Amino acid sequence: MKVPSTRVIGLDFARAWAMLGMMIVNYVVILNAEHNGPDWLIALSSLFQGRASTVFVVLAGIGIAYMTKKARTSGDPALLQASRHVLWKRSLFLFVTGMFLYLGGWSGDILHYYGVYMLIASFLLVVSGKTLLLACSGILLTAQTLQLSLNYLQGWDPRQPFFEYLDFWTVEGFLRNLLFNGYHPVFPWMCFFLLGLWLGRLNLLNRSVRKKMLGWATALFVSLEVLSYGLIKLSISAVGSEIALFLWGTKPVPPNLFYVLSSSSTAVIIILLCVSFAEKFANSWFTQTWVKTGQLTLTHYVSHIIVGLGFLALIGKFENQTLAFAMLYAVGFFLFSIVLTLVWRHWFTRGPLESIMRKISG
Repeated sequence: MKVPSTRVIGLDFARAWAMLGMMIVNYVVILNAEHNGPDWLIALSSLFQGRASTVFVVLAGIGIAYMTKKARTSGDPALLQASRHVLWKRSLFLFVTGMFLYLGGWSGDILHYYGVYMLIASFLLVVSGKTLLLACSGILLTAQTLQLSLNYLQGWDPRQPFFEYLDFWTVEGFLRNLLFNGYHPVFPWMCFFLLGLWLGRLNLLNRSVRKKMLGWATALFVSLEVLSYGLIKLSISAVGSEIALFLWGTKPVPPNLFYVLSSSSTAVIIILLCVSFAEKFANSWFTQTWVKTGQLTLTHYVSHIIVGLGFLALIGKFENQTLAFAMLYAVGFFLFSIVLTLVWRHWFTRGPLESIMRKISG
């Protein structure tokens, strides 16, 4: 008798959407196309900034919670330690992979940060849900304090802020970038991973749980965006638009308190909607295709950098492109990734990089 699977395919469905969003953001930024288009397209592309990668990290936390559930609930020290060993090996694999991408010129890498999040999370597998949320609060408040007390632009090339980090390969510069003012610094991005660990302990297959969480997340998102807008308008005359946005904005740079809470809310909303959609249309070709693609996101992430950017360099369209071209290229490359997924999955269960990581970590 076959035991029904308890895998939440909606999480893989959400991973595919997060990957598409990250491709759009990365290609728009690297092609210097953020403002090279009509206002409506600029507004549309800005919706993905700092949100798609948030979904990606929250999903990573949920995945770790699911993977280590038996070790967490059994109370078996040996099983817990074995789970930690697996996570340590995977975190090292991701960290090293990210560093190779960085060496190749990809300064926007998220994988080496991801590896550090996983390492930290390995020591928090059995703490209570309340402790996870308290840790989130502590990390967020620490990050906000650092942003207000230190120079957030330190290390970035003043001629190209947030494009080139001048002292990344020094100990001080690397740690500053990793912990404080890189693209996805531990303070506060670790909050998203811990949020995922917390969400992964909930029964996301329970519709009433999803409905309740969706209501809270939507209310929080709307409240924060309205409050952010009001505070910016009220304080511009006193401190100027730049400082007002720095303090109250919900954009990813800097990742202040408003951004983290707003982005966390949207991540929860997107994930829960994806779980509901995939549950309702589980057998449709569209859902199954998206799910298979989401299961290969590590491979697709590396591919969209090496293959996607490599092709752009080959055809001489690596920079100063229109926003329309950047977004269409991102969507086109994602569709190309779907085709590769379907071909690969015809013969193999896991993606190439996913298989290597699993083989290394056990």
